[in-house]
Amino acid sequence: MSISAEHARLMRLASGAALAVALSLALAKAVAWWMSGSVSLLAGLTDSLLDGAASLLNLLAVHYALRPADDDHRYGHGKAEALAGLGQSLFIGVSAILVGVQGVNRVLHPEPLGAQGLGIAVMLVSLGLTAALLVFQQHVVKVTGSTAIRADSLHYRSDLLLNSSILLALILAGFGWHRLDAIFGIAIAFYILWSALTIARESVAVLMDAELSVEITERMHLLACAVPGALGAHDLRTRISGTRWFVQLHLELPNEMPLSQVHELCEQVETAIQTEFPQAEVLVHPDPQSVLPASA
Repeated sequence: MSISAEHARLMRLASGAALAVALSLALAKAVAWWMSGSVSLLAGLTDSLLDGAASLLNLLAVHYALRPADDDHRYGHGKAEALAGLGQSLFIGVSAILVGVQGVNRVLHPEPLGAQGLGIAVMLVSLGLTAALLVFQQHVVKVTGSTAIRADSLHYRSDLLLNSSILLALILAGFGWHRLDAIFGIAIAFYILWSALTIARESVAVLMDAELSVEITERMHLLACAVPGALGAHDLRTRISGTRWFVQLHLELPNEMPLSQVHELCEQVETAIQTEFPQAEVLVHPDPQSVLPASA
């Protein structure tokens, strides 16, 4: 089952938009930091540069993940998204460490800021662009369920907090509270690091073929058992690859049921699950009642 053309278009558009926003903000923050000397703006610049690298990696991964299944990759290339998420977590973690180091240094050696008006203007533009990108990314994630776009969205959600904190720090620094600029930078670094760990944990879960949530698997089991003629179901297994879910289960059927009817019931189970979970690819193994263990 291939990814729809609309889903592919949305994922490519979201990846390209993220890269464009990151590079635009990096350029604006570089100018503002050079003129102001703000450690918070330096943190924002560092983060935007890493955003650009991560978004480029994400763009390439999404392009590869959207390739249809071939003879060497019969389940498709969807796990490239999880690899991209893992790479992004590394970029974000490095960003957090650099921001934290700069913040500690400026707490110990505070300096007055210059060109605060320019810095504030740049941060207002950053907030607007980041918020617009997040709204679009959330829409794409809701429609496609993309792991890579979700990781990018978490990334830019932390950026929204980062940009808000930088703006507040610049405003307060204008009243002589120069250390707050550095303290905000350190607090932001911890939040960015937490985001990196979240992305890494989710990506590893996909790469290790973690099961879908208990609520989803139980619902799939109920849908299979509700098909008229089925005696039950067992050994339901699930895993995720990109935007696709792969589901396998054993369907318990009467011994005397004709093969044609067995085939029809298996297709009904597949249809029942895919109707509620359209991203699922379902494989049903029919089991006659006589081969089931006594406890089944």
